[in-house]
This record gives sequence, structure tokens and C-alpha cells, in this order.
Amino acid sequence: MIARRLFLQAAAAVPATAAGAGPLPKPLPDRALLAADPEKYWSLIRQDQFLLPDWRAYLNNGSLGVPPVPVLAAMERYLERSASLTEDEYPRWGYETLEQHRTVLADYLGCQQQELAIVHSATEAMSIIAGGLPLKSGDEVLITDQEHPSGRECWRLRQARDGIAVREIAIPLPPPSAVELADRIISSIGPRTRVLSFSGVTTTTGLVLPVREICQEARRKGVITVVDGAHLVGQMPVRIAELGCDYLAASPHKWMFAPAGSGLLYIRQENLQRLWPSTVTGNWDNAQLGAARFMMVGTNNRAIVEGAVAGVRFAQSIGPEAIYHRIHQLAREVRRRALEFPYLQLLTPDDDRSYAAMVTFRLLLDPGPFRAACSKQRIWIYGGGDLLRVSSHIHTRPGDIERFFSLLRSTLG
Repeated sequence: MIARRLFLQAAAAVPATAAGAGPLPKPLPDRALLAADPEKYWSLIRQDQFLLPDWRAYLNNGSLGVPPVPVLAAMERYLERSASLTEDEYPRWGYETLEQHRTVLADYLGCQQQELAIVHSATEAMSIIAGGLPLKSGDEVLITDQEHPSGRECWRLRQARDGIAVREIAIPLPPPSAVELADRIISSIGPRTRVLSFSGVTTTTGLVLPVREICQEARRKGVITVVDGAHLVGQMPVRIAELGCDYLAASPHKWMFAPAGSGLLYIRQENLQRLWPSTVTGNWDNAQLGAARFMMVGTNNRAIVEGAVAGVRFAQSIGPEAIYHRIHQLAREVRRRALEFPYLQLLTPDDDRSYAAMVTFRLLLDPGPFRAACSKQRIWIYGGGDLLRVSSHIHTRPGDIERFFSLLRSTLG
């Protein structure tokens, strides 16, 4: 009886569906409403396009994004179609180039289709890059001290295996201006430096680095540039080709509404034949495939790719600029509210161009009571120890931010 009651309660919390199908996508609110009443517009977006319950304040989009209903529907439709074998194609990817899918993704990200490979995560893409570059003992890779473990350990593996040198560039917190930051990184390039690997947006503090300027200067010095774009693509409008980087790793499941297990690998045209793949099956050495030869990895779940494409369509229907304006507006509010608390040390700079949707601060008091209260109140946050990072998306409500700071005040004073 208890199990039956729990099942009925759960079923009642899920939106109505068609028989044998997932949640039914609803049309977006009229664009005119965005100008007339933006809060109402974004409230309807959360209510109609996401399955988030009212009691959940999700402030950790930087770790894992929330796929909207159209993405879930696209995945379920594909799974049902593939299970029925109504079409004469293998319901998978891992041997296929998926050119139509990559065209949609490449157009959205501003690069050529042949430069883009579909993988499973930015972690996988970074490992492919680090493992596939022809580096030898004594060659140096520069990284910053604010890299995600996936952007650091792939190079440390090469260091342990092949004897390359990995050197970290310290970035002060809060950081200097964008110009000073670019100078600090570029001036660290030495005679043995072969690769400069850095995050477009840092995972810990949400700092937006001047990617284009750094890549341009590194190219002049003959240094390969690798950008960990896990937090870059989708969080802000980006045209990868204009960044000037040689390689880029991306996680569409963070900011591009894709399901978990989605990743992208960008390889600049001139480098397509210079990188060695790591996981292979037939056609890995077919140069005519371009970046798609890095997709020759064996059977994988294509429903995830269908979901990623649906995520792009969803973002396009709202508009990348409108998305950025909203999430940056929320971040500015987080930063403004954080200034009211003397026991919060802001690590995100005050320059409006240096952050997008993530704001990080150090808690100068014992964070234990506040973290426990957040868990009890269903406020999902990120950060270990004394660091707190608030990362919002278009499903975030101003009331979620208010709950966060009200709880901070009630628990810590």
C-alpha cells in the first residue's frame, strides 16, 4: 500500500502525457510578453518547459544543466522509433558521421561542420586532445591554477606517461582586468612551451577569460591553444571560429539544454590531421571524414544526440541573446545581494564583462549550518569547503535567489 501511494503521488506530480509518450511540449510564450512583462515570460518558461517542481531552487546549473521538456520528448520519440525499427538505419551512433546533426550544432556554435565531432563530455574531448597531440619529453604545457580537474589531469597523465612538463599560471582572486590577465598568461609562455590550455570560463569562479586575445597572441608565438569551453558555449553567445583557438572542448549538457552524456570536440581545420584519436574502430584513419573520424568509437546511444539537437532548437527558439541577458541579469542580482553580507568575500570580479551566469564567494564563517539548511530547504548549490558558487539559468526564479540569501541570513546572521 505504501508503494502504491508513493507511485500515485509521483504520477500526480508529472505533467499530463500522451499514451506511450513522455511529457508533451507546450508552445513558448508569445515573444511580445518578453518585452511587456519579462518576469511573467520567464515564469511561464519554467512552468511550461521544465519539469522542475515549485519547491526546488536549483542554483547549480554549472555542474549539470536541466534538459527542458522538448529535449526529453525528442529523446523518447527517438528511443521508441529505434526500438520499433520502423526506419532502415541503425539506431545508434559510433560508426556514423551524423552530418545533419553536426551541421545544426556547428551552425549554432559558429564553426564548420567538418571541424566538429560529437563526443560524450568536455572531459572526454580534453582527454582526446591531450592524448592525441604529438608531444615529447621536455615539451611544456601551460595551464592556469583554476582549471577543472578534467582540464588539468589529462595533461598530468601525459606528464606521467611521456615526460612532458606541466606548469601552472597563478590567477589572483579576484583577478586583475582582462588586459592584465591576458598579459599575465601570454608573458608566461617560455621557450619550451608547446601548448597553452585554459578555460574560456573558469569552473570555480565563473571568470570569463579574454579568449580571443590570448589565442591570437599565442598563435603569434607558435603555441597551440586548447580551450576548455565547458562553461563557455551556451552560457554566452559564442562563434568558435572567431576565437582563434586550435582545439575546444564543450559540454552542451551544462548550458545548451542537452541531456547528460553530451560533449563536443572542435578541431580547427588546419589541425584535423595532426591529432591522434584514442578510441577507434574502422574509419578512424579516413581523412575525408574530418573531425567525424573521432566519432568512430563503437556503438553509442543516439537518443542523446537527438536530445542535444533538440536543445539547440530550443535555445534558438528563445534566442541566445535573450538567454544571456536573462542569466546575466540574475547573476548581477546575486552579486549585488552578496555585497550586503560582510562575511562573504566575492571572488567574481566587479567588471560586468568578466562574468556571465556564475558568481562565487568565499564564506568567512563556518559554512556547515548554511549547507545543512540548504539541503533541508531543497536549495541545490555547488561548492566545497568555504566556497559557494551560484549558477543560474533561464529556469531560475528571482525567488530562488531570495530564498538563498534569506536562508544565509537566518542561519549565519
